[in-house]
Amino acid sequence: MSVTGILGKKIGMTQVFDEKGDVHPITVLQAGPCVITQIKTAARDGYEAAQIGLVEFVKAANVTKPLAGHFAKADAPPVKEIREVGLESLAEGESSAKAGDRVLVDIFTDEKFVDVIGTSKGRGFAGVVRRHGFGGGPKSHGHMFQVQGSIGASSFPSRVFPGQRMPGHFGVDQVTVRNLRIRGIDLEENLIMVEGAVPGARDGYVLISKPKAPPRERRGFAGSGTVDPLKASKKASPKKK
Repeated sequence: MSVTGILGKKIGMTQVFDEKGDVHPITVLQAGPCVITQIKTAARDGYEAAQIGLVEFVKAANVTKPLAGHFAKADAPPVKEIREVGLESLAEGESSAKAGDRVLVDIFTDEKFVDVIGTSKGRGFAGVVRRHGFGGGPKSHGHMFQVQGSIGASSFPSRVFPGQRMPGHFGVDQVTVRNLRIRGIDLEENLIMVEGAVPGARDGYVLISKPKAPPRERRGFAGSGTVDPLKASKKASPKKK
């Protein structure tokens, strides 16, 4: 079994140009290096997964004794961020993952897309206009336009329905962005460039994994083996007798 994901950090955003000269906004992510701290099996834990940690400088005094013993079992250095990732079947010639192994960005060399999980930016207590995108009320003098107005009926049902969108805590939610296209991988610096935005602030922790449901290539963009729609329609049309 081999791991399907890696822990990393969001470095920032920039843009790149492809061979056609088109510009693409990308997010640069530091993917690893990580170390496997534990392998969970179906016989012992009820499911199969790998517990990985992002290798960073951590003072030994800041590691609790239970965690220090946990890392010592796997002969792994102390880490601060730990996540669990799935396992997949191995290809021919590959060795099974075990505790203490390193996980690097090269696990995505054969992939075109990745899924990224991050924590969105915290924006404190926000009103309905900012939190839910409400239009607000009249913006003339004497009106408080950034309020939600009435939230319930008077006679019937004389209550507020559950799930009513209200002001409250905005942000700091786990957000998953699926099928971000890989635009480049730097194996020496453990960097991966994905097209699009990634949730979270700069230097925020993210979990990068192989896509669960990668998109299919659009018709006409698969290369030389693509069927010409004009020729296909002429071939499918009934022939004149």
